[in-house]
Amino acid sequence: MSLIILTSALLPAILLWLYVWKKDPQPEPVSWLIRAVIYGILICMPAATIEMFIQDTLWGGDATPSTLIDSITQAFLVAAVPEESVKLFALWLILRRNPYFDEHYDGIVYAVSVGLGFAAVENIFYVFSEEGWLSVAIGRALLAVPGHYAFAVLMGYYYSLHHFVDHSPKNALCILLVPVIAHGLYDSIAMSAQAEPLIGGLCFPALLWFCIKMHKSARSKILILIEKDRQ
Repeated sequence: MSLIILTSALLPAILLWLYVWKKDPQPEPVSWLIRAVIYGILICMPAATIEMFIQDTLWGGDATPSTLIDSITQAFLVAAVPEESVKLFALWLILRRNPYFDEHYDGIVYAVSVGLGFAAVENIFYVFSEEGWLSVAIGRALLAVPGHYAFAVLMGYYYSLHHFVDHSPKNALCILLVPVIAHGLYDSIAMSAQAEPLIGGLCFPALLWFCIKMHKSARSKILILIEKDRQ
């Protein structure tokens, strides 16, 4: 049974990673991609430590938002900012002296490797910690893990744009700001149902709509960078 639960937790991240890897016109060395995934795994503990510190400092350790403002604040300050910041640090570490970082699409490939390494560990934690693991696994396979994938695509897109196309401060800021906004909005919608049960029924369709929009945006950015590499 434990193997089935583990597989259900890991499979969404593996499938999304394979999708991005297969899209690469000139695939990166597997050793470097594995290294990026490992970096994503290793940053989970620092991210959790930072999140717990912020939670304890601002809310006294109470993780349940009591108002919509609490939901939005926790979504950004406790989840989005710390997690996307450590992911960016891991991405910078893997790309700063990477001789294979020579195409626009590479930024997305490495960012997704980091992001899905992080998402896989997070997913294992959530799936194994719930008695109703199957419903958790299905829900996170449809929403949370693809969310981390989309955030990573956005980060990788702007990282490559800044590195290869335009070194402007605006693009540098977007590397972190855009995935933080996307992540914060995702978590704000997801957490609002806990604070306001009356609007809980609206949260799931809103979250589903938001995820679809994110994935359309991610797909368009993948195609844009692939086309740049073909020029």
